[in-house]
Amino acid sequence: MASRAISRLSPKNTYFPEIVKTSKRMVDAAKILEMPIFVTEQYPKGLGHTVSDLGLSDIKKYEKTRFSMCVPDLLPALGDSKNIILVGIEAHACVLQTTLDLLEKGKNVHVVVDAVSSRSLPDRKYAFKQMDRAGAVLTTSECVLLGLLQDASHPKFKEVQKLILEPAPDCGLVAKI
Repeated sequence: MASRAISRLSPKNTYFPEIVKTSKRMVDAAKILEMPIFVTEQYPKGLGHTVSDLGLSDIKKYEKTRFSMCVPDLLPALGDSKNIILVGIEAHACVLQTTLDLLEKGKNVHVVVDAVSSRSLPDRKYAFKQMDRAGAVLTTSECVLLGLLQDASHPKFKEVQKLILEPAPDCGLVAKI
């Protein structure tokens, strides 16, 4: 899972508390499922660091000024990962540029729409349209969690089920695509 960090300046983003809660849900699932987590921080000196609510203090942060997460320090860490799950901000900048770069590198990109936002809903909406046209999978947090498990017999099902039973905030973000 990859995240463009949600920083202290992010409350200007539409539905900020809901984005944080849903992103945390995805981080928790990635940890339970022992998936690699990659976090970038866009110019942290000016925009601030990742909010602590996400529970990422133990995860390496890659600083960047480029909008895409595909920076030289991070690319080798991705290794041969074929599927990338994206959460974070801003949909029309960092998430869009990361999606396009990863698709160009042959990755399958899954954008968690209820964990991605922008300061304006039109920017978010048209970024998603562009990602969809480029070949990304636009999905929801619950769809991703169930897709990762595949079966109720998965050894980590009960742990992840707790996250599923605590539904993602219904703020209308999914309907605003």
